[in-house]
Amino acid sequence: MNRYPFEKMLERQDLLERLDITIAWGHYEIRVLRFHLTSFPAGRIVDFHNHAEFEFHFIPRGKGKVILGDQIHSLSEGMLYLTGPGVVHYQEADAEEDMDELCLHVDIVEQPREDVDPWEAAESEETIAKLKELPLVPVHDYHRAMNCFLEAYEACDRKLIGYYTSIKQLVISILLRTVRAHDNGEIRVEAPERDMSMYRYEYAVQYMEANYSNVVTLEHVAEKLHISTRQLQRIFYQVQPGMPFSRVLEDIRLGAVCRNLEESNGSIEQIALVSGFTNANYLHAVFRKRLGMTPSAFRKMKQTKSKVRVNGYE
Repeated sequence: MNRYPFEKMLERQDLLERLDITIAWGHYEIRVLRFHLTSFPAGRIVDFHNHAEFEFHFIPRGKGKVILGDQIHSLSEGMLYLTGPGVVHYQEADAEEDMDELCLHVDIVEQPREDVDPWEAAESEETIAKLKELPLVPVHDYHRAMNCFLEAYEACDRKLIGYYTSIKQLVISILLRTVRAHDNGEIRVEAPERDMSMYRYEYAVQYMEANYSNVVTLEHVAEKLHISTRQLQRIFYQVQPGMPFSRVLEDIRLGAVCRNLEESNGSIEQIALVSGFTNANYLHAVFRKRLGMTPSAFRKMKQTKSKVRVNGYE
């Protein structure tokens, strides 16, 4: 027989409510007022009342009924309903069976902020607008929002690393999953999509910059991106015309050589090897072709300029 997973939440019913939780989400501020599991004995009645905040009701065990507006609805395990500000409601546990309820009360106020991710702002706006319009009808917890209560309780009880941040994210998940439970498939705000060519190009360059001192081939990078070498070549030509993969890699390695020549006293052979060139002769040929001087001449030039700057300062 499976143990009732929410039982532990009855041990310290005010555990989550002891936290002062305020969440900035888009251009809204969400303040958590109540966050707990309570148990109603058989026949218990909570008479008609309303709240100034949003109250999320979830039934993890038992059965009963709720009156929303002038409609009576049956409640059973796995159901949820939402009562917004000012919504009068009545609740009653079954005459012969206890009923548990997970409750989340939140106050939601507009709080315009600067530098908000526009997609986050759009999603929070859409979610809160839908919360205000949800029908006064219980539905099944199709998206398992109840699990968020248990996860939040366990994170707080065990003081897991980052538990406060996790709980704030879980509160938003409860809001989202409640809306999804009522979702009718209407067009909604769509998340931003990457420009895949630019994304793959930037990822490829970052990988090359991190691994230039080792063997880096077109095949290696294409494999990391799960695309063909031909497709990767096209991306380089598309994003940076005239700068194929080999030229970009060579530029990255030459940049490393220049930094090493200026900042270290290592030999040209050593610098060539740590910068990804096979030997000093090959580096010499590439360096002279691209910069119009030898690595040694470049180092001497930089050292001379450095001395001039120091002497000028003194």
